[in-house]
Amino acid sequence: MRNTPYVNSWTTVFLLIACLCSLFTPALTVKKQDFKTCDQSGFCKRNRAYADRATTESSTWNSPYTLDASSIRFKDGQLTGVVLKALPKTGENIRLPLTINFLQSGLARVIIDEEKRRKGDIELRHGSKARKERYNEAEKWAIVGGLALNKGAAVSKDSEPGTTKVVYGPSSGYEAVIKHSPFSVDFKREGETHVRFNERGFLNVEHWRPKIEKDPPKEGEEEKSAEEEQKIVDAAEDEGTWWEETFGGNTDSKPKGPESVAIDVTFPGYEHVYGVAEHAGPLSLRQTRGGEGNYDDPYRLYNSDVFEYEMDSPMTLYGAIPFMQAHRKDSTVGILWLNAAETWIDIVKAKSAANVMSLGVAGTTDTQTHWFSEAGIFDAFVFLGPTPQSISKVYGELTGYTQLPQQFAIAYHQCRWNYVTDEDVKDVDRKFDKHKIPYDVIWLDIEYTEEKKYFTWDPMTFPDPIGMQAQLDEHQRKLVAIIDPHIKNTNDYGIKDELISKGLAIKNKDGNVWDGWCWPGSSYWVDCFNPQAIAWWKSLFTYDRFKGSARNLFIWNDMNEPSVFNGPETTSPKDNMHYGDWEHRDLHNINGLTFVNATYHATIQRSKNEAPQRPFVLTRSFYVGSQRMGAMWTGDNQAIWSHLQASLPMVLNNGISGFPFAGADVGGFFGNPSKELLVRWYQAGVFYPFLRAHAHIDTRRREPYLAGSPYREIITKMLRLRYALLPSWYTAFHEAHTQGYPIVRPNWWVHPGDSQGFAIDDQMYLGNTGLLVKPVTTEGAESTSVYLADEETYYDYWTFKPLKGKGSHEVAAPLDSLPLFMRGGHIFTRRDRPRRSSGLMKYDPFTLVLVLGSSGSANGTLYLDDGESFDYEDGAFIHRLFSFSSSTGSLVSTSASEAPNTGKKAKAYENSMQGVRVERIIVVGAPDSWRGKEEVDVAEEGEGKSRAERKADFVFYEARDGKANWAVVRDPKVDIGKGWRVDFGAAGAGREEL
Repeated sequence: MRNTPYVNSWTTVFLLIACLCSLFTPALTVKKQDFKTCDQSGFCKRNRAYADRATTESSTWNSPYTLDASSIRFKDGQLTGVVLKALPKTGENIRLPLTINFLQSGLARVIIDEEKRRKGDIELRHGSKARKERYNEAEKWAIVGGLALNKGAAVSKDSEPGTTKVVYGPSSGYEAVIKHSPFSVDFKREGETHVRFNERGFLNVEHWRPKIEKDPPKEGEEEKSAEEEQKIVDAAEDEGTWWEETFGGNTDSKPKGPESVAIDVTFPGYEHVYGVAEHAGPLSLRQTRGGEGNYDDPYRLYNSDVFEYEMDSPMTLYGAIPFMQAHRKDSTVGILWLNAAETWIDIVKAKSAANVMSLGVAGTTDTQTHWFSEAGIFDAFVFLGPTPQSISKVYGELTGYTQLPQQFAIAYHQCRWNYVTDEDVKDVDRKFDKHKIPYDVIWLDIEYTEEKKYFTWDPMTFPDPIGMQAQLDEHQRKLVAIIDPHIKNTNDYGIKDELISKGLAIKNKDGNVWDGWCWPGSSYWVDCFNPQAIAWWKSLFTYDRFKGSARNLFIWNDMNEPSVFNGPETTSPKDNMHYGDWEHRDLHNINGLTFVNATYHATIQRSKNEAPQRPFVLTRSFYVGSQRMGAMWTGDNQAIWSHLQASLPMVLNNGISGFPFAGADVGGFFGNPSKELLVRWYQAGVFYPFLRAHAHIDTRRREPYLAGSPYREIITKMLRLRYALLPSWYTAFHEAHTQGYPIVRPNWWVHPGDSQGFAIDDQMYLGNTGLLVKPVTTEGAESTSVYLADEETYYDYWTFKPLKGKGSHEVAAPLDSLPLFMRGGHIFTRRDRPRRSSGLMKYDPFTLVLVLGSSGSANGTLYLDDGESFDYEDGAFIHRLFSFSSSTGSLVSTSASEAPNTGKKAKAYENSMQGVRVERIIVVGAPDSWRGKEEVDVAEEGEGKSRAERKADFVFYEARDGKANWAVVRDPKVDIGKGWRVDFGAAGAGREEL
């Protein structure tokens, strides 16, 4: 039917209104009413009240917990005993078995259980089939090593009366002083206390007790006033939330009654604490007991889909890593609270004034923390450092190191909800090439499926997924598709039928298959705590089951908190049941990890006819140990400046919390960023370990080539910077994989003696390269302040202008410039030839950038392997140490490996890399004595002996326009994987042997 003018005019009006609306970003705010505050969480409120009572009655307060001295046993690095909890009203003592393990790694592990629950000597309500004991299987998912007992640990003979002192750790330099009554533990290093358990008497293990049904009030007693009622209720023992708890229209049946565990942990002399990811707040954690600049609620760890999360808040987010580090000048300690239930952490910083009679002695700050979880055993590891590096290393040994990803995974990812057809994907792919913008991965959100059924393709919009993936593979690009843990409840879905028939779904409290709502509507949920569910899940990813999938398809696990649209706090009911008859409350924060674990193992080998390859899995929900299996991102952020600002401390915090493969959605997920914000976000994003642009389905398209000039060119320059530095990024990932170190590092971690920099969280270092980046995160800024922590010389990456002097420096930062500096004393590597994808760079030559420090020397490392397989585990890698000595005037490449690489795979990789050379060496801060030099001497190792020396061209560029001297060695013709030496001819210097 032909449109009338009337209809056309109204159409025009509606289109105009729609266009005007699209110019504005909606003001989005988190629905805070959907998530509990501490006052709305029964066990949180009770434990805070318990702490308040202990604090108020501090001079008269007696913690009711005593270690029975007669029960103490010590053997081979393990102390056991029984802590007695006195119940004054009944005279009963609740028996709480205690184990303290002193480990070869230098850690101490404290475990407190409850005897009655352990023995099953309790009664469950409502006919529940839940396990009676406290949850004790977090270790199964989170811990992979480092538990060997230190048999050299010993009970000291000079323990004071009423205490037991155990000496342990490196050179027996650590002590655990266990006070019997009231029970407490001081952990000491070199005679000084660094960590204290139960100093303030907040230890609280809510023991099992039967519910006593109260008689109804007699006639005339109903009028008892609320004020009188309140007088007889101790908030710490308020029964109102012991037996059931209602929030948001959902009631938790609590068949085991109250069962929380809590303790205070004090870090004497430490003002800064970090960690307990994930939260949208500053890196140095705030106090949580109110006051100006502080929070009113504790930090919460309860993995949740917090839609449109707010900034500077202790609210829970998608992941939970209950690992905290405390730092002061030249000393770092920490605690890992191994509990998977809902957890809150209060922080108070108690300052003591300096003694006016002690001249020059400053006051101190003790950071007092209070940890409480709803269920499970008390299980805590104590780290005594003394350096952030040693803590990262030991944490990695304990919980597993970061996965060494395929190289494509650390390049650029292009994503939106959704690319709507396979032709759309191919068109985006072609346009990146047309505009010469590098990228490695394009992503598909849920709309690629047929009616939101995973392991399917919509036949109308994605009729040829194999052809789509084949086009991507032409330039060694990859596809990532989303697969979530909810399985659509529909009659024509074989995967749903298998899930139910095999009994592999999560169940509700009554033992029936649980039905929750998510994107498909009514859904069932895979219980990946069940080994049989994992095996079944693995079978779904084979090429014959997942039709249309290819070797270059990888997986995105979203919504795995789990996110349940009709659930309490948008997640699973706590009284749901998992494999082993554990309640969901016991293991909630581990749920996402188990799903990623299943997907990780499913994608290692999808066919018997292909070699295993390293998986890539992105997860939103995570816990301790998730770093072993992939990457994470910070969830559904917004296209506003505050979210760009928050991304830096969030990524840094994840790094020091042991999960460094982290990033934020570049450009912001919700809303439409301005061109300025988009550019600034790419400048920051190229220094996220995980670099992905992502956008909501209702946003305008914002692929980099659509930005228009000059924004497109600036973004392209930033992405090419990321690709040029991929060798340095991959080396940093290898260091994380073998040492547990963060990939991007905050100032305090790199400069642990610089007190002024302990709270800095808006700039970061890349690995051990010496590269320091300060992204601009303020609208309209033309300059920014960068902080230098030492007196070393830093050089502008783009201009080689020196910057020197400890403290803050204002530097120019126009929109087309990223403040990036090279710290003297470092050597890093680049690959400077622009390519379409990282896979096409595999055999490109290298550039070495040698940044001379104040001592005139420098060093750095490079790690390489095939970037795809597990052959590196069999020695198929290159690991080189580059060292420049001012005394010899030589740059030397030597092996960074402790032992030579042998075996067929190692030899095959070595042969494949022959001829991959260093094409130039750039020296920044070159000495004046090199002026006039036109060539340098080069020697390379050969078959058992050094090759004859040869010459290479050398060009010296004299300092001018504020730049430093710099120089270039042109094509020294040395293999990147071999030993070699470049002599710059320092006067009177001897030569190093290869």
